[in-house]
Amino acid sequence: MPATLDPGLLATFLAVLEHGRISAAARAEHLSQPAVTGRIRRLERELGVALFTRSVHGVTPTAAGARLAVHARAHRRLLAEAAADVGGAALERGELALAASTTIAAHALPPVLARFRARMPAARLVLAIGNSEDVVARLRAGKAALGLVEGLPRASGVRFEPWRDDELVPVLGRDAPWSPRRIEDLATLPLLWREPGSGTRAVVARALARAGARNRPGPLDLELASNEAIAGAAAAGLGLAFLSRAALGPHLAAGHLRPVPGLGLLVRRTFSWALPSGGLAGLALTFRRLADETPGA
Repeated sequence: MPATLDPGLLATFLAVLEHGRISAAARAEHLSQPAVTGRIRRLERELGVALFTRSVHGVTPTAAGARLAVHARAHRRLLAEAAADVGGAALERGELALAASTTIAAHALPPVLARFRARMPAARLVLAIGNSEDVVARLRAGKAALGLVEGLPRASGVRFEPWRDDELVPVLGRDAPWSPRRIEDLATLPLLWREPGSGTRAVVARALARAGARNRPGPLDLELASNEAIAGAAAAGLGLAFLSRAALGPHLAAGHLRPVPGLGLLVRRTFSWALPSGGLAGLALTFRRLADETPGA
């Protein structure tokens, strides 16, 4: 890479790459579309290669663009590390605003929060909890520096990168009167759904659709705004629920719920980072590193 390559051009290049469209990158970078196009063309002239293939569906990186992305991301990471290192003392007294969806906040984040508190005891930590749409909205509004959501959604101005895997397990209350054996049996069995905007609901709906089962609430179903409410409703015999394997242990141990085998339905999902388009620095970068180093449940 030429020594004179403009870091600002690299930032615009990454914005286009990560958003997949010139228009979305322009909004994220607070630039006009012609300005973004001009920056990419300037970078291509300096390197002497085409970096993107354009189509009506957006842009995709060429082989050269994919190679440049590796260096550009390393450059962005190096700058963030330098800021964290030089500003370390200030970081220790800073504040980190996080946002996470409910399952992640309750069952995957506590060990990470403990490690962060041990590493940065003087830093103030604020965690907002909501569904995946809420997390994305907080990140876009600048109310959170870093988020964690269920699945790999798409949202302009926000990047999503996998963190760890999870599985949603179908369960019934211990004394529930149903014993489904096939996916077809779910057609007449009440289901318990999370609210619209929930990542859990979206993942379950997609899995049911792939299996050929109904994938939206019916007249006998319930919609509930938290996993604990769904677990309680399932334990009370109100229907079949899909709960995170990470959250099931206490319910199974207490005998309130029983898993439903034999449906031929595997509901896997990914817990993902929701990241600002400009990358991470400071406490947010430290938190992500600790989270990536913390073993999963």
